Amino acid sequence: MKISVIAIIFLSLYVGLGQLDALSLKTGLYSPVFGGAVTGLVLGDLKTGLIVGATLQLATLGVATYGGATVPDFLSGSVMGTAYAIISGRGAAYGIGLAIPIGLLLTQMDILARLANTYFQNHATKEAEKVNYTAVERDNLYGIISWVLSRAIPVFIGLTFGATVVKAINNWIPAWLMNGLKTAGIILPAMGIAIMRYLPLKRYYPYFILGFALMAYFAKQFSLLGLALVGFSLAAIYVIQKQKNNKSGKAQNIEKKDSNSKKEIKGIQNPNEAIEASRVDAEEVEFDA
Repeated sequence: MKISVIAIIFLSLYVGLGQLDALSLKTGLYSPVFGGAVTGLVLGDLKTGLIVGATLQLATLGVATYGGATVPDFLSGSVMGTAYAIISGRGAAYGIGLAIPIGLLLTQMDILARLANTYFQNHATKEAEKVNYTAVERDNLYGIISWVLSRAIPVFIGLTFGATVVKAINNWIPAWLMNGLKTAGIILPAMGIAIMRYLPLKRYYPYFILGFALMAYFAKQFSLLGLALVGFSLAAIYVIQKQKNNKSGKAQNIEKKDSNSKKEIKGIQNPNEAIEASRVDAEEVEFDA
């Protein structure tokens, strides 16, 4: 099977857009499960795309890039792994086995993009000293170029020579190494879940248990989308309730201070002192509100 030129261009642009999404809005386009699903949909095998993408998604649980740290580019890995799995016809396990080293290899492209972006940022600093804000805005937008190309170029090359790459992989990679990569793909979800131990599960463990129970015992009735909607609803209820508690707590504090101020005023004999005490307490209540 060969990938059309239009599909290659579309998927190359998609990973570039996904990287921008990861740096800005975070709507989900940057996630491996989206990358696998989109690739599978474009190439006509959505099931394989979802399996590859979801497996890599589990591997990224609890993983984030802080400061200058980099993480494996599993978005590009999910796109290329899904494409190779469909081209070869060897199934999702084959694609997962290839997606892992691809994601690790493309970590170097992330470093290269950061390095290239420093040029624009240094130029923006110089323009800021000249109070040229238009140039500063322009330099920040130019940073998009390095981020997009760092993802789009590898994917474009990988998909353009996809059939050749798959043949080379089949001919040169030993069977034991491919089996090892497949095994690593199976282990990755467990690693992603293990990383969750660093998340605040002690505070929110009831929600974690509820989600696990729904999928473990009611998988036929619940889909991942249904579980996500349940989780979103519970999170919304928690936030709304917390806001109500904060407002009621502030109101109680104001009432308590108002009551104390009245008692203090009653104990003051001099009218001028009473007026001054009332004014001070009113200012304190206004400040707390």
